[in-house]
Amino acid sequence: MEENFQQDINVLIKRRFEELNELKAKGFEPFAYSYDVNSSAEDVKKNFKEDEKRVVRIAGRIMAIRRMGKASFAHLQDHTGRIQIYLRKDDIGDSYDAFKLLDIGDIIGIEGFVFKTKSGEISVHTTSMSLLSKTLRPLPIAKETVDEQGNKIVHDQFTDKELRYRQRYVDLVVNSEIQATFIKRSKIVSTMRSFLDSNGYLEVETPILQPLYGGAAAKPFTTHHNALDTTLYLRIADELYLKRLIVGGFNGVYEISKDFRNEGMDRTHNPEFTMMELYVPYKDYEWMMQFVEKMIHQICTKVFNKVDFEYEERQINFNPPWKRVSMVDALKEKTGLDILEVSVDDLKSTAKRLGIDIKGLEAKGKLIDEIFSAVVQPELIQPTFVIDYPLELSPLAKKHRSKPGLVERFEGYVAGREICNAFSELNDPIDQRERFEGQVKAREAGDEEAHQIDEDFIRALEYGMPPTAGLGIGIDRLVMLLTNQSSIRDVIFFPQMKPEVK
Repeated sequence: MEENFQQDINVLIKRRFEELNELKAKGFEPFAYSYDVNSSAEDVKKNFKEDEKRVVRIAGRIMAIRRMGKASFAHLQDHTGRIQIYLRKDDIGDSYDAFKLLDIGDIIGIEGFVFKTKSGEISVHTTSMSLLSKTLRPLPIAKETVDEQGNKIVHDQFTDKELRYRQRYVDLVVNSEIQATFIKRSKIVSTMRSFLDSNGYLEVETPILQPLYGGAAAKPFTTHHNALDTTLYLRIADELYLKRLIVGGFNGVYEISKDFRNEGMDRTHNPEFTMMELYVPYKDYEWMMQFVEKMIHQICTKVFNKVDFEYEERQINFNPPWKRVSMVDALKEKTGLDILEVSVDDLKSTAKRLGIDIKGLEAKGKLIDEIFSAVVQPELIQPTFVIDYPLELSPLAKKHRSKPGLVERFEGYVAGREICNAFSELNDPIDQRERFEGQVKAREAGDEEAHQIDEDFIRALEYGMPPTAGLGIGIDRLVMLLTNQSSIRDVIFFPQMKPEVK
């Protein structure tokens, strides 16, 4: 079956090369330099007037052709949608000979006047046509038929997920709803940026190549700088550099950036992902919770004009205030354990009883996190802040001001997935050094994701960092939720893939 399919494709490609050569032989340039456009498919249809013979110039891909001897109808698709065009040899002369050698997917520019057909479809009567790009591979265009019962049947859809991710350029052409998702993504990011700017915070850029990685528990990608003869790492987070800027006196800084973590891939993880990190001096995690609620609410209302969303058949409401739940209380309710008092052995036996795989996990913090992810997180459907984490889980967060053994940290969960993480930031350099030293011991015990000691960051804290609230939001996961996409690959233009087998 696969071999026959490939043979069919090869036949079609061969035919297109033959058409290309014939076009050249007839004196037609198959790959143009430019074309002046003054309208779009959407504009043509939106501004049509019966009593006006409006002349337009549009360009796009041919997505359907209906030939009728010396006249033809076609559908042209640009970035705004599709419009029908009508072409006659009597109107466009020799260009019609070129049109006869064109296929679905070819890109043309046309000039003509707008009219409405007898069936009521707004169209463009072409008076001149220019070939802009001859395609050499066929597009996987779906075809529709109607059975005897009147049911619409769609054939040859471009539905293979892996192929769509690898050939996103084809996916965007033939599945218009995919473009809509990425347009929404862009608007989500721009609305977030506008909200942060309007609050007086400065967008900055920090290093991607770093001599030390930090700010998260993750494995880095490693590279080598030849001129300096030194190992460098792709950043796993922006945190430590952004907090250096708070030390330097900025009144709030943020970065929307690509981060990189050398980890597995699944529905919510891609090794290259987009984060927004924000640090605001003289604030704490309580203030930051309210700030997150306001920001997400504004994104919902400005981009989508609503606060109620459906995600994987669940109804989500983003109106503030969000529910708040203590991690300690949530785990005690589900397991009966007080995680501040229990031993590592207690946690292991509880995990075993609950059927949780903890193979290779020895650190108390890691065990707590694994149990939480299994028994609490899946039930956090409506927007919820999980607050006050055990100190072992948060080497960069400030100790809780009234609850020993905890830190002032929250994570935001929606539909059972984490979308943000925030702290009252640790600004005590002595405490920070002790936390880093604890991480070194964890690394020596086998925790490959434990932090390193960043001596320059500690030095920065020794110059004095004001009380600070910090926040990280996973842009990809937020977009997934708001556009009802079940996989992170559906909101990243070019997700990481296994090497293609030739």
